Amino acid sequence: MTNYFCTLFDNGYLIKGMTMMESLVQWCPEAHVFVLCMDQQTQEILTALNRSYITCIPLADIETPELLEVKKSRGVAEYCWTLSPCLPSFVLAHHPEIDFITYLDSDLLFYSPLRPIFDEIGNSSIAIIEHRFAPRLQNREINGRFCVEWVSFRRDEEGMRCLTRWREQCIEWCYYRLEDGKMGDQKYLDEWPDLYPNCHIIAHPGAGIAPWNYEKLHFSQDASGRIEVDGSPLIFYHFHQFQLLTNGMFDRLSAFYTAVCEEPDAAYRVYERALMQALKAIRTVSPGFSGGIRPFFRVKARRWVQRHVPRPVISFLHHFIRY
Repeated sequence: MTNYFCTLFDNGYLIKGMTMMESLVQWCPEAHVFVLCMDQQTQEILTALNRSYITCIPLADIETPELLEVKKSRGVAEYCWTLSPCLPSFVLAHHPEIDFITYLDSDLLFYSPLRPIFDEIGNSSIAIIEHRFAPRLQNREINGRFCVEWVSFRRDEEGMRCLTRWREQCIEWCYYRLEDGKMGDQKYLDEWPDLYPNCHIIAHPGAGIAPWNYEKLHFSQDASGRIEVDGSPLIFYHFHQFQLLTNGMFDRLSAFYTAVCEEPDAAYRVYERALMQALKAIRTVSPGFSGGIRPFFRVKARRWVQRHVPRPVISFLHHFIRY
């Protein structure tokens, strides 16, 4: 039985997106992924890679007149967030054989079978996951209790009603600011458990691990080297902030996170190896590809500013420079 997923990214996230999908099919061999290609280069490279588990969707195919209109007033990230519900809606509308689909962020990595998550979801109409913020970051929940990193919908009355409403909401308003109880695409999810009785909140301890929650968790490895979180298998990690650098190295996280608790090194080392494998594959069809690879000195300068310059000064400088 095929498990259907969808995701979206441009050439700046192609290496990460490819890495995510390769790990997905490693641990969920029956997976099929619909990729909304946000630019022509992404579509051309994915097509040339000829992965049987990928179906490319050109951006033009999904852009309705109403989307093209709101695109004029939204930044790149904001427009991608606007498309988060539009993509699964589009796939379900064009593939009546699909009963259940999951939207995934492109900067995830899977480490073990996904079956425990699907077993937990069962016949639910909707499935979402909390940020599970560490105690010192709990105030960030004002921007959204749930994370749009894994969002599932079933083709039933409740699932489609939820997806349709979310799509309408994001087209109407989707900006990178907290305003009138809204924030991007994610704060809309806060009300779902109350509105939809068949909305399931994913509870597996190894799902949705991320920089905003790892400091409260205990990481270990069993005899086979499998990474565990609080005694359960790590299923997927969200690599927020992670950067590939032009000198072949990586920038994992800002000091905002690591000064309190070092990142789980074993999980990051697996991700780094997987990224390089994906880059190698991409360069077999596009030699010299460097999308999303950041200048070493620029990233290090940015981290220095984050570490040493007071936040109000950074906010002020944002109006005048990009560092």
